Amino acid sequence: MNGLLPNLLLTVIAFIPVIGIVITVHEFGHFLAGKAVDAKIDQFAIGFGKPLLRHRDKSGVEWRLGWIPIGGFVRFAGDDNAASVPVQEDLEDLRRDILAREGPEALRRYHYFKPLWARALISIAGPLANFIFSITVFAALLMAVGEVEAPARVAVVTPGGAAAQAGFQPGDLIVRAGGKPVESPADIKNLIILRSGVPTDFVVERGGRDVTLVATPQRGEVSDDFGHKHQLGKIGVQFDTKPSEVHIRRYGPVAALRGGFEQTVDVVRTTLYYIGRIFVGHEAPDQISGPLGMAQISHDIAKAAALDASNIPTIIANEILSALRLAAMISVGIGFLNLMPIPVLDGGHLLFYAYEAVARRPLAAKVQAAGYRVGLALVLGLMLFATWNDLQRLRVFNFLGGLHS
Repeated sequence: MNGLLPNLLLTVIAFIPVIGIVITVHEFGHFLAGKAVDAKIDQFAIGFGKPLLRHRDKSGVEWRLGWIPIGGFVRFAGDDNAASVPVQEDLEDLRRDILAREGPEALRRYHYFKPLWARALISIAGPLANFIFSITVFAALLMAVGEVEAPARVAVVTPGGAAAQAGFQPGDLIVRAGGKPVESPADIKNLIILRSGVPTDFVVERGGRDVTLVATPQRGEVSDDFGHKHQLGKIGVQFDTKPSEVHIRRYGPVAALRGGFEQTVDVVRTTLYYIGRIFVGHEAPDQISGPLGMAQISHDIAKAAALDASNIPTIIANEILSALRLAAMISVGIGFLNLMPIPVLDGGHLLFYAYEAVARRPLAAKVQAAGYRVGLALVLGLMLFATWNDLQRLRVFNFLGGLHS
């Protein structure tokens, strides 16, 4: 109990700036796209609930900061909620209302009556902003900090493990895995954790020649960098990396941008691969994480950054760099999630716009309303499931049980 409140405080302090940056980037993408097509905007909000701060600028946009820091929205003129869902059964009623109150010139500035391409641009701009942000941050980190490179030399092969069955030997230097060059032992871990049961090609240097081995990762207990246990794929090897063999690869601007783009694509590709394996029953959905899980990661990173330095400036620098990397990772996830074709999300709007483009008319208001209700239920269900995973992973129920034992 003595350490619970300080840890909780550190978790909140570390998490709020990270998620706040990601949400602001996403909503600012919608905002800029709206401004670009001359859509009337009533409100730009970060957080929900009663506003802590609010300001109305000369263009009529109210900027507000809510006391609940998770979430945000851009409210366009004519919206009655944060999801840009039509609130009138018949948009013609809304049209007549605007014409009566403001005249025909004002109608063209309302989001609902913008051309299809303009509405689609506004919807896709949020996720696109998230991806651009991630690419930029990854590129900046590659330029400022660089990338650790170290040989993936096998020191120990676990008897009976997947690597032993494939013929790995101590001293093998893994140079390629899954068809990609290996820059460090972390590349091996990142490849195999979601490939349990999938035969994977490895190329190792042994005795001056290349040897190809095929190992099938086995599901087992894997510890992450912060000591948390997960059931993931592993092949049963330990690496021996001497300090003299570790070096930092520096990137120029062009190479860094390319690297940032590749890292962003890799996150999306890994996410798609994981989701696909869940659907075919080859992977458990217990790695899906929500706000609590992201907050815990923020806490772990903040704590590790503080422990890895001996002076305040270095600690602050480590905290900032770690928070930026985490924000970039979360930003990719937020961008990807919002592109899913689920009503309420940006991808759902795009799905409706695609129907409108093909059918030459909007989807019936009643169908849209029903779709939004189903979409909201799906999103809330996913959030609850992710939160349940987080609670299980953080052993909250064990802690609560201990209070009553």
